[in-house]
Amino acid sequence: MTRTGTTTHPAAAGTTTADGRPVRAAGAAAAARAVVRGRTAARGRAAALVSAAAVALLALAAPVPAAPAPAGAPVHRLPLPLRMADTGGGDQLITALAPTADATTGTVRWWQRRNGRWRQVGWAPARFGSGGLTEGGTRVQGTSTTPTGLYDLPFAFGILPPPAGTAVPYRRVGADSWWCEDNAAASYNRWVAPLPPDCAPGESERLADYPAQYARALVIGFNYHRPVHGRGAGIFLHVNGKGATAGCVSVPAAAVARILSWVRPSAHPHIAIGTAHGPTALTRY
Repeated sequence: MTRTGTTTHPAAAGTTTADGRPVRAAGAAAAARAVVRGRTAARGRAAALVSAAAVALLALAAPVPAAPAPAGAPVHRLPLPLRMADTGGGDQLITALAPTADATTGTVRWWQRRNGRWRQVGWAPARFGSGGLTEGGTRVQGTSTTPTGLYDLPFAFGILPPPAGTAVPYRRVGADSWWCEDNAAASYNRWVAPLPPDCAPGESERLADYPAQYARALVIGFNYHRPVHGRGAGIFLHVNGKGATAGCVSVPAAAVARILSWVRPSAHPHIAIGTAHGPTALTRY
């Protein structure tokens, strides 16, 4: 039966600790403090778990650093003519670029400038001399090297008729058309027809003997206007033969036709020949 007039303290009846163990009435106050401490600790552990979860979520949401670009990936840069020291002052430019001085292959590109802006018109794989490339100002004849530098384009010639739209002066190759390369001749590094007496046939090129290469060609003005005997003669942009050249630059026949149809003397076209880096870098010219 229940006694009247007696009040029982809550801690004395059924009080438990945080882990559920019963507490005697005599230790009610201590038990109450233990409960508070237990609840505080539980809240602390819960807060720690929430914080750790938040850190993990932030780590997952953080952007992953981009992988480095693979070797050889294209790099957006200024157009090649804008990186050159000189383009010849005209509005048309052909660039013949080799990766290194000992390379025999590379790329030819042709560019047009309109309203002060250079735009690539076309490109083609190119071949160079079997001896690689060398500085044009110190080149030696007979080394099968392609001279680097910036040159004008005096005229074109070919066994085939000129392609439609050709505006550059074009000479048709005949049976008696030669390029004199005899260092002792007065006509050194010149088109001659017929071969003059002082120009030895063995030291010159009979152009009709090269029906593939000289189907169509563009004269490169290397050592042309004031020839230095022994430096080299007969450097052209011509149609590909079987392999590397004897010093010329060659491209496929279709590319030569497109270039001849595109070149305009009024635009003062030039060709720049060089390498990607080093003392013969194309951008030096």
